[in-house]
Amino acid sequence: PAAGGRAEAMAAPLKRCLVLRRDGREQHGVAASCLRELRDKASGILAIDKAREPITLVLAEDGTIVDDEDYFLCLPSNTKFVALAKNEKWSSKSLDSGTAWLSESADEVDSAAEKWKQLARQLKDDLSNIILMSEEDLQVLIDVPRSDLAEELAQSQTKIQVLQDTLQQVLDRREEERQSKQLLELYLEALKSEDSILSKVAESEPVPREEMDVVDTGTSSTGTSAKTALSDQILAALKDRPAPELCLDSQDLELVLKEDTQALASALRWDKQKAEALQQACDQELSKRLQQVQTLHSLRSTSKGKKTLPWGDWLSSKRRK
Repeated sequence: PAAGGRAEAMAAPLKRCLVLRRDGREQHGVAASCLRELRDKASGILAIDKAREPITLVLAEDGTIVDDEDYFLCLPSNTKFVALAKNEKWSSKSLDSGTAWLSESADEVDSAAEKWKQLARQLKDDLSNIILMSEEDLQVLIDVPRSDLAEELAQSQTKIQVLQDTLQQVLDRREEERQSKQLLELYLEALKSEDSILSKVAESEPVPREEMDVVDTGTSSTGTSAKTALSDQILAALKDRPAPELCLDSQDLELVLKEDTQALASALRWDKQKAEALQQACDQELSKRLQQVQTLHSLRSTSKGKKTLPWGDWLSSKRRK
């Protein structure tokens, strides 16, 4: 019977897993067909002393103990496990890299590796979340291998190809809109320059420069007492990217709108008028996205009473636009 069980285990498909110690920074890839095989391999790879066995495997995400074979088989590929030796307890605080995606640190490798799965779950819940995503999030999902995304979303690779094409079209449209806005800004700047030149030519006498009344543009270093709650990442996008409202996701747009205008101007070293114009642009972009989502939800509610709009119908409608 033991030999038969061994043969069945060897015949079972291998599942890709990631294992690490409670206080370790290094994670190791392991392929195992059953929970017992994963325990054995984890003990060897992580060099756990025999005297400290048997080890306990827990999910790195929340510390759930995995001791049921059926539950193990239901877990997706690349699930991350923490191996606990005898008398050890799981703690999210003791993990420097195992639960990095639970913190807001953006410089951890694990957070980048798991980000696409979080975004994929958003699409699984509601495809219209595409509209609310940032350009960075859209690119992340476009770059995911089609087979991995198909497995995560439980869809065929053909539909995933259509989905990724749709994501690329949304990204392209935002870039086209950005370029149009840049051209408009250049045109308006040219008009201002032309008006300035004409006004100087029309002047018959030089106007004495008044040195007493200085207009405060908000860029003075003395006006930096106001603090902004926006992250460095959002501020960098606002300052460095043309038409930044197009690259941010909807949550970040809301944060920019809630920010005090003077604090925003100080953080970006802009004058208050430019900060107000940015907030207005963010307001318009957010309103447009929410209106598009509401339109899709209205279509969904009238689509034969279905709770969710079918993947094929949703994607084909997006491609027609």
